[in-house]
Amino acid sequence: MEGVLRDGGTLEPDQLEKAKAHARSRGMTLERSVVSLGLASEDRVYRDVSKAYGLPFGDPAKAKQEAIDMIPKEQIEQNNALPMLVKGGVLYVAIDDPINTFVADNLSFIAGCEVKCALAPPEALKKAIRRIVGAGVGAEAVAGKVRGGMKGDEDGEDAPIIRLVHKTINEALEARASDIHVEPFEHRIRIRFRVDGVLRASALLERELHGPLTSRLKIMAKLDIAEKRKPQDGRIAFVSEEGREIDIRTSVLPGNHGETIVMRLLDKEKNLLSLPDLGFGGADEERFQRTIKRPNGVFLVTGPTGSGKTTTLYAALKQLNRPDVKIITAEDPVEFNIAGINQCQVRANIGLSFARILRAMLRQAPNIILVGEIRDRETAEIAVQAALTGHLVFASLHTNDAPSAVTRLIDIGVKPFLVSAAVQAIMAQRLVRVLCKECKEAYTPTDMEISSLGLRGVAAADVTLYRPVGCPACDHTGYHGRFGLFELLSMDTALREMTFRQESTVALRRYAQSSGGMTTLVEDGARKVIEGVTSVDEVLRVTSTME
Repeated sequence: MEGVLRDGGTLEPDQLEKAKAHARSRGMTLERSVVSLGLASEDRVYRDVSKAYGLPFGDPAKAKQEAIDMIPKEQIEQNNALPMLVKGGVLYVAIDDPINTFVADNLSFIAGCEVKCALAPPEALKKAIRRIVGAGVGAEAVAGKVRGGMKGDEDGEDAPIIRLVHKTINEALEARASDIHVEPFEHRIRIRFRVDGVLRASALLERELHGPLTSRLKIMAKLDIAEKRKPQDGRIAFVSEEGREIDIRTSVLPGNHGETIVMRLLDKEKNLLSLPDLGFGGADEERFQRTIKRPNGVFLVTGPTGSGKTTTLYAALKQLNRPDVKIITAEDPVEFNIAGINQCQVRANIGLSFARILRAMLRQAPNIILVGEIRDRETAEIAVQAALTGHLVFASLHTNDAPSAVTRLIDIGVKPFLVSAAVQAIMAQRLVRVLCKECKEAYTPTDMEISSLGLRGVAAADVTLYRPVGCPACDHTGYHGRFGLFELLSMDTALREMTFRQESTVALRRYAQSSGGMTTLVEDGARKVIEGVTSVDEVLRVTSTME
């Protein structure tokens, strides 16, 4: 296997040694180690593996329906083998482990013909089997057993409802989902995953599963299973199939057809991103670096829920985290643990609010303070006073753009002269999906597309843009991952005077743009469209309400 990867040009000798050491330490195969380290694409690695074992290579996305119909769906799932095609009276099935060729004997009896194995990339095979089999088999099994009066098994690890919950969460993790939505309707329960900020349907379950499913999730989140009239919030500590610790924030809301549940998946082992990883660059990054290195002042990050504000604040703290600097945070909740930083969790049920933590942390003599969110006048005033007494304060705020944050603070109740003196910079942001590198397609845009991006004086015929296509690597969506669009407003003397005079958001925005002190979200989006990172439609989707 080593020789094939090296001689085929897939890996350099030093990369091969790194992959071997990683495989030994994690107890995994060499090929999986290469993929997990990102040294080569899964497709290329498993093409080499197939050659090493003398097996044909199979692309799960090209499975023929006539072959799929020859094997029952539950057997496809149980054997983790996908029927690909029938050729010369032989059924070819895709597997992801060259050692598991014995499944051919199992399936040949079911298919009634000779079965041979082909090798497929594991992730592509998982996605294909999930798409073909779906959650229906597991759901039907659970429904049958619950109807059959087998609720007494629910405390055991093999109870059907427990298997369904674990299967759903693991599928969400495989799909890179940030949220799981469990939504009851009159006759069905719909389960949806939010992937790259967009919801997609995962499964439809029988209505009678709602009671057992809701009870199981409430027990896991340590909520009151008898209370069905009030909203509840909790947390689930979950360990994935790969052994990763996942923190799941759970919200239960009573609805017309029963309680709807939303679970936010937070991977504790997920690496904290750096600013360049977030899509930050150019002149804005230089101004950002100057701002966060100031000894005092307020730095605000704004945007709607799910726009990546916390990730940006963590990236800034990670850069400022040194042995000679004391950093304290007040968060609700603490999403990721950062070594060397004192992180405090807001606990509203015992009166431990943002404001109360802020007052207490000022007695701890910190250099840098992070306020997870400014929600009220008291929190805002304490943050501003801390900035004026020599602390650097980072905080998030819910506004649509950067200039709106100034007027928002004044609306909350902070005096204009304090806002103008304390605020150093404001950054608004949005998240857009990144075009899949494997399948994005170049094209010449129309004049309307160029105009919608605000590119004046640019001829459409002179520009090459990219659009989504869809392939197995991106689960046929055309996008894989997300990137940030940023709008950084640095306060200068003129803006401070305008803030003191309580001028409108429109006036602040107009001055910031005309003075060259702010690149808007649309302008940053246009730059990333031209660079081929994302598409015109994506930028317009998240910025169409801005201008």
